[in-house]
Amino acid sequence: MPAGTPRHKAAEAPHAPYPPYPPHAPAGESPLGESPPGESPVDPVALDEVVAFTSDLIRIDTTNRGGGDCRERPAAEYVAERLAAAGLEPVLLERTAGRTNVVARIAGSDRSAPALLVHGHLDVVPAEAADWSTHPFSGEVRDGVVWGRGAVDMKNMDAMVLAVVRAWARAGVRPRRDVVVAYTADEEDSAVDGSGFLADHHRHLFEGCTEGLSESGAFTVHNGPGQLLYPIAAGERGTAWMKLTAHGTTGHGSKPNAANAVSRLAAAVARIGEYRWPVRLTDTVAACITELAALQGLSVDPRARSTDLDELLPKLGPAGALVEATMHNSANPTMLSAGYKVNVVPGHATAYVDGRTLPGGEEEFLTTLDELTGPDVTWEFHHREVALEAPVDGRTFAVLRESVERFDPEGRVVPFCMAGGTDAKQFSRLGITGYGFSPLKLPPGFEYWSLFHGVDERVPVEALHFGVRVLDHALRTL
Repeated sequence: MPAGTPRHKAAEAPHAPYPPYPPHAPAGESPLGESPPGESPVDPVALDEVVAFTSDLIRIDTTNRGGGDCRERPAAEYVAERLAAAGLEPVLLERTAGRTNVVARIAGSDRSAPALLVHGHLDVVPAEAADWSTHPFSGEVRDGVVWGRGAVDMKNMDAMVLAVVRAWARAGVRPRRDVVVAYTADEEDSAVDGSGFLADHHRHLFEGCTEGLSESGAFTVHNGPGQLLYPIAAGERGTAWMKLTAHGTTGHGSKPNAANAVSRLAAAVARIGEYRWPVRLTDTVAACITELAALQGLSVDPRARSTDLDELLPKLGPAGALVEATMHNSANPTMLSAGYKVNVVPGHATAYVDGRTLPGGEEEFLTTLDELTGPDVTWEFHHREVALEAPVDGRTFAVLRESVERFDPEGRVVPFCMAGGTDAKQFSRLGITGYGFSPLKLPPGFEYWSLFHGVDERVPVEALHFGVRVLDHALRTL
């Protein structure tokens, strides 16, 4: 392709002028052409744009290496320009130069209704180009698939939201509720420059928001022949990253040393790594197991003393992986550091542990870590965030379920709890209940989970199209 040639002509083609917000079309009319279940004539511009936006955002390298080594501003400016072209007034906010967040509000038709937050992060984890079959920041669209870092985590969702908002503006459609759109920095590290900064210092921008939608939910899980599942996240475990420190007596490596800091630390790390955490079922996980079992023709009470979960999980199919990691707290040693010469016993040694806590499970976690580390090792939080749980028996989850199943009548939605965490943790400080909802219809054999932070991250074009349709319907209905 010659230098300077546009890669996405459809996205760059001129459109009819956008009406100013707030538009005046009824909230129930979709610019994507509402239709009976399973059918969805759509605005072709929105479908072209979601692919182009995903590809373009991937090409903007927003690698977050941690410790402040990231610059999201070019991606934030890209998003803000397109929101502004749709008649919105995006605000760009930074705690640190270059670590840019974007927030905009769309006025809803029902001024008495609470507002809804839709958020996605602009940063991505590092990628080693030598390991990939295509360059991780190429944004290449090949064989009906968009390739590159961020294709599933989560520039795809960023693009879907942008495409839907612009489709509404072209058609003069407004949602029922105010919709606050936020694109954040720093989610892949501490969120101190992103959602944490917004929640702590710009809470007025989220006034009235009671619920939020973001990543890691409503994607296809092929759970055996003819069984299509769409797990929607209604909870996530808390973050408990810890630094362990062992102190001892410095000495010559050739002499006995009963106060060896390395030995003390190694023993504590081994105890942590080998510990088997007891099962503690939250409401979300229990609901997930119950629904998955019912789909297999099994009637079970996962909390009953007579239920053998080790025996039950394999009967749930591949979807058993949705609950396997979230039935208990966890702690995985991840980093070790000690010493400066092979024949010198150091006076201290350190380790880092990735801990995750269930909603309501933090007290047990703290007590257990005190016991496992023992008297010779101290520990402190390196990074800490709360666990979350959202209702699965209310209107919001029902609307999200209906929106997915409307466009895939053969699919079945189940609730689940995320093993990791998202920006929903920080926004929960504002009283916002979070759901993981970034809809994608994926083909058989597409290993969605393995692509998070993995090699050859990619997303099918048709999955993006499905996501735009579902997201449009959900946001207008909510």
